[in-house]
Amino acid sequence: MTQTPLLSLTGLTKAYPGVVANDHVSLRIAPGEVHALLGENGAGKSTLVKIIYGLVKPDAGQMEMSGAPFAPAEPRAARAAGVGMVFQHFSLFDALSVAENIALGMEHAPKMSELSAQIRSVSDAYGLPLSPDRIVGDLSAGERQRVEIIRCLLQEPQLLIMDEPTSVLTPQEVEILFETLRKLSAEGTAILYISHKLEEIRALCDSATVLRLGKVVGECTPSETSAREMAEMMVGSTLRTPKRGEGKTGDVILSLNGLSAQSPSAFGMPLRDISVDVRAGEVLGIGGVAGNGQDELLAALSGELRTAVGMIEVKGISISTYGPTARRAMGILTAPEERLGHAAVPDMTLTENAMLTGAVREGLAQGGMLNWRAAKDFAERIILKFDVRTPGPGNAARSLSGGNLQKFVIGREVMQRPELLVVNQPTWGVDAAAAAAIRQALMDLAAGGAAVVVISQDLDELMEICDRFAALNEGRLSAPQAAAGLSVEEIGLMLGGAHGMEVAHV
Repeated sequence: MTQTPLLSLTGLTKAYPGVVANDHVSLRIAPGEVHALLGENGAGKSTLVKIIYGLVKPDAGQMEMSGAPFAPAEPRAARAAGVGMVFQHFSLFDALSVAENIALGMEHAPKMSELSAQIRSVSDAYGLPLSPDRIVGDLSAGERQRVEIIRCLLQEPQLLIMDEPTSVLTPQEVEILFETLRKLSAEGTAILYISHKLEEIRALCDSATVLRLGKVVGECTPSETSAREMAEMMVGSTLRTPKRGEGKTGDVILSLNGLSAQSPSAFGMPLRDISVDVRAGEVLGIGGVAGNGQDELLAALSGELRTAVGMIEVKGISISTYGPTARRAMGILTAPEERLGHAAVPDMTLTENAMLTGAVREGLAQGGMLNWRAAKDFAERIILKFDVRTPGPGNAARSLSGGNLQKFVIGREVMQRPELLVVNQPTWGVDAAAAAAIRQALMDLAAGGAAVVVISQDLDELMEICDRFAALNEGRLSAPQAAAGLSVEEIGLMLGGAHGMEVAHV
């Protein structure tokens, strides 16, 4: 007798102006199954899970949970039916404790003492070490994710949806998460897993459904399918591997001389005595676990965080007193990690967002007048060159999927021909094909003579594109090393805080 699926979707369709996000999508998930949902950015994954979680109402189609009709009008109804979801972007208050944050997300929270006991019990049972009394602002990204997971587990879900759960985790934290998910699976909890990290999909998931342009285009068993094969199912074509150009390094473009600065955030990380040179034609990769000064370093280089005179020099000129606009005029461009709200204004159109950073170098503003026709043309060129999936430049930034907005943000800066480009998490949440295109664009920029600084938690990415590698740890930067030939052990030493010294090659 065939087992009744826990969740059954039949012909789900959802259209927005100019785009069909889900086009007659059908899939089945069995109890205890770890099911991957794969697809390019904009393929319809986020819309589909929002329908399941009650955030979006489908235009057509049906859903069933354990054979009974399922049509949640809101997330509360989905949770009551046994669906939990851990979002890619955490919804936590830094100034509150773990227990207080979890209480805010519960329909009927018990007394704080009882809730703290429940948190400790679930934490111990599923290998998610976490104290209910800790302030969230003091937690690492991995610990913050545990708060979200424990909040879900306290509701005893039958189906747990996870959206890009490992994008900000260390390899050790990923392994802890996987052990937790395997234990949940063994107990009968189904897991719907969204990730662009295909080797993780191969290691964890029992089955996969592949979406392309809103439609189901295939299914596979990840353990029996290579990462490249899955990526090519997602894009519908052969995947291109980024290739390094033949450019040579030139003069020093960026010099950091004992860069130190306090974080503007009460929960941030101060920068401590960072010294490094970056040359024209070079890609310097900076790795590190989230929260070790990455945001502060980018803010110091962009001009959002002011520093003492002489700490930052570009082509021998001290720019410490220059604001962001003056730095952009010099060709110093940046792309921060937080794309929605920092890199782009959510409710502004892509044309307006193109104007925000392109006004100076693209000549979009002259004599106090904004040239919107030129801004629209600039936005259209970004959309075309970086394959941004959107109906057009008049669409709001928030209407794009995370990966497509990331392509727009990176493209906007690359196409302004920077002399120095600093990017933080350039391919976070981006599918394999788009990630390859972004990495190629960064390497092409360096080959053309620009200095490029890539801050990333993806070590594979850094080893693929950077010439030299350094690590941030508690606001300090290790001595840069040639990336070619660096071993995992050497990188681990640097990430762990081998500051101010050469790491011996073994």
